Amino acid sequence: MAGYLTTHVLDTARGCPAEGIKIALYRVSGNSHKKIADTVTNADGRTDAPILPADAFKTGTYELIFFCGDYLRSTGQAGEDPLFLDQVPIRFGMADAEAHYHVPLLLSPYGYSTYRGS
Repeated sequence: MAGYLTTHVLDTARGCPAEGIKIALYRVSGNSHKKIADTVTNADGRTDAPILPADAFKTGTYELIFFCGDYLRSTGQAGEDPLFLDQVPIRFGMADAEAHYHVPLLLSPYGYSTYRGS
């Protein structure tokens, strides 16, 4: 079985999934970033399909960028411009060619966390 990558976003301040957040995935090599996918979270805060499916999966270093600013504005959590959190980058490595990697974002207006999920 080939590996694949999934993600989701939870709004920890409101206690609900974060719908409508644009996410971009980049493959990183040294100082080079190559965009390989983009998507938007659904009503469950998840993507409709893996952001990096098995047929495109390669081990290496990647970066997810979560474009949270519009979501925070639309939910009344943004505060004044410039936003404290507008774009949230998470850089991570995937070494196992057969693993399911899951990288969620737990978001609030002034902080976030992530972990390797399952």
